[in-house]
Amino acid sequence: MDEREEPRIGVFVCHCGLNIAGVVDVEAVTEYARTLPGVVHAEHNPYTCSEPGQKAIKEAIKKYKLNRVVVASCSPRMHEPTFRQVVAEAGLNPYLFEMANIREHCSWCHSHEPEKAT
Repeated sequence: MDEREEPRIGVFVCHCGLNIAGVVDVEAVTEYARTLPGVVHAEHNPYTCSEPGQKAIKEAIKKYKLNRVVVASCSPRMHEPTFRQVVAEAGLNPYLFEMANIREHCSWCHSHEPEKAT
């Protein structure tokens, strides 16, 4: 990737079953992500870490010519290595990947006030 190349960001928001989607409005988060500068693709998946979720990331990287990826899901301690490998397998620098922990930092801490989680 050329450093002068414009960012083409893909955002993948995970439901994590009901761990996230039971509190966070993942559709609203996905819609908001689409409005951010540089974001050319955003989608939500039931389990982004699953084989179908990983495949969706790889396919989107190719289809939308993504050069950066953000996954909003659970703790990076659990799946950051998984997602870095996924983007590397799709041909991206794995360090052009970021993870937002919306399970612990949004869903779990606002479980009794869902309106504050999104």
